[in-house]
Amino acid sequence: MTDESSDLPVVLLVEDDGLLLMEAADTLSDAGFRVLEASHADKALKVLQDRDDVGALMTDVDMPQGSMDGFALARLVARRWPSIPVLIVSGMGHPGPNDMPEGARFIPKPYEPATLVRTLRAFARRAA
Repeated sequence: MTDESSDLPVVLLVEDDGLLLMEAADTLSDAGFRVLEASHADKALKVLQDRDDVGALMTDVDMPQGSMDGFALARLVARRWPSIPVLIVSGMGHPGPNDMPEGARFIPKPYEPATLVRTLRAFARRAA
């Protein structure tokens, strides 16, 4: 029997709402992902600069603290770390035509935990 969770990427989860951050982190951890947490984009960039094991980024769009929103973070990550797939979530509407980098996925809030897990597992399969 193989350990499926060992094939799952480290997910950097960026969310400014503490409760939503905790819920998403718990959902992903329960599904076997290793989760790193950041409360805004600047912290997320520090994690990405300091670690080389991040395999996926999940970011909220609206983050009042820090120097950029989730769309700007997603575009920056796509340029600097093109091997890291990006999942963007938001309860503030859908992205415009130039908001998301190529290959990024979008899930509106509120999302079903199973949708979140399924999307990130698909990222892992694509990277393998």
